[in-house]
Amino acid sequence: MTIGWCFDNTYSRLPEAFKENINPVPVKKPELIILNKDLAQRLNLNFSGLNNKEISELFSGNSLPPESNSIAQAYAGHQFGHFTMLGDGRAVLIGEHLSKKRDRYDIQFKGSGKTAFSRNGDGRAALGPMLREYIISEAMYSLGIPTTRSLAVVKTGEEVVRETPLKGAILTRVALSHIRVGTFQYIAARQKKDELEILLNYVIERHYPNIKKSKNKSIDLLETVMEKQIDLVINWMRVGFIHGVMNTDNMSLSGETIDYGPCAFMDIYDPKTVFSSIDQMGRYAYCNQPVIAKWNLSRFAECLVPLIDKDQDKAIKLATELINSFEKRYEEKWLNMMRDKLGLFGIEQKDKFLILDLLTWMHQKKVDYTNTFCHLMNFDIQKNENFNDNDFKNWKKRWQERLKTNNNTTEKCIELMRRVNPLVIPRNHKVEEVLNEANKDNLEPINQLLQILKNPYIYQKNINEYQVPPVSNKKYQTFCGT
Repeated sequence: MTIGWCFDNTYSRLPEAFKENINPVPVKKPELIILNKDLAQRLNLNFSGLNNKEISELFSGNSLPPESNSIAQAYAGHQFGHFTMLGDGRAVLIGEHLSKKRDRYDIQFKGSGKTAFSRNGDGRAALGPMLREYIISEAMYSLGIPTTRSLAVVKTGEEVVRETPLKGAILTRVALSHIRVGTFQYIAARQKKDELEILLNYVIERHYPNIKKSKNKSIDLLETVMEKQIDLVINWMRVGFIHGVMNTDNMSLSGETIDYGPCAFMDIYDPKTVFSSIDQMGRYAYCNQPVIAKWNLSRFAECLVPLIDKDQDKAIKLATELINSFEKRYEEKWLNMMRDKLGLFGIEQKDKFLILDLLTWMHQKKVDYTNTFCHLMNFDIQKNENFNDNDFKNWKKRWQERLKTNNNTTEKCIELMRRVNPLVIPRNHKVEEVLNEANKDNLEPINQLLQILKNPYIYQKNINEYQVPPVSNKKYQTFCGT
């Protein structure tokens, strides 16, 4: 029985400047921890003819599939605002797999050893962060948010040293592509216009062929990517997701969420929430995500200036006008997203005040973001005296009056709310619990959590423990794992 790999590696055929040809560094004793059978089926891959040892050899990079062609991609990035020439320092792209529908997917091993871009890193990854990416990326997929996905995690049988020795692991990441704003920054920094044109045409051919015949492909690509990023960040805001490291090398041009390092989900509503241990200034706080998305898009626009128009002043003017439309586009889409969360049909001028008043109350009373919307949908996760607060009761009356203007039944309003308000998210303390157990070789909790996160909008029995915020007030911190 064949697995069903169908590789067509277009990126590896680009000029040498774009990548390094390199194989994964073999590992001592690979052991399969988790295999995503749902994703495998979507990719038309069948691993049933292999035993666990053979699957482990495959997903550790010890045994590469036929027609694969391993490369480390070159890219740059603004890391917390500071420009650095980077690249895949601990990952290799083994190839682009085509499904039966001819959909193209990058297959990447993360934690697969040193490359030319590793700088002083060891090129490896620890089990905890790789399982964390698996959990969060699969949760995001089930929440209906564009995301890279995880096909497998294997232990390497080797230790990686961070603050302490940790179990090594490799994650197999699946993406529409791994082309980032930082990819353009890397090529633009080389100041070779022909290479920039190659990359522009490649991205359009691969992701946005509808603009191939455009009069100004660069401007149309910038606008398309901007719309994708606005939609993506609004989805993050909808569910209380905080990416944590929105460097330009972590903004995918395909519009997917990429790189689940110090990310987390907000419990108590606070716009300034930061989880990342390295984000001391709150650059990537929850409320700053749209601001940073615009900032990153501005860096993308700078790369495209030589291609937008021969007249530099005209090119800058065109790009600036487009970038400056970000706020208006974002606010309009954000208001519509919040209307959906509150079950509001149509548009009324006072909607913005109704929405902001609720968020202000949530912030002042320190109530749980997800569970407040559950309460409004008549799903009371836990008793909370704040919902008996007079300010909240008065707000609720205004909300109910607004619902009456919908010309829709209460059932229709609740139905709208239930499509966008999850009943369960990957609570940070629950994620930590299952990762601790996985480190002790107990995989039952992680599998149980993954099962529950598959249906975040549907009521499931016995999930209350996954819905309740942590009892402890201790500040939760996440780490990037490199």
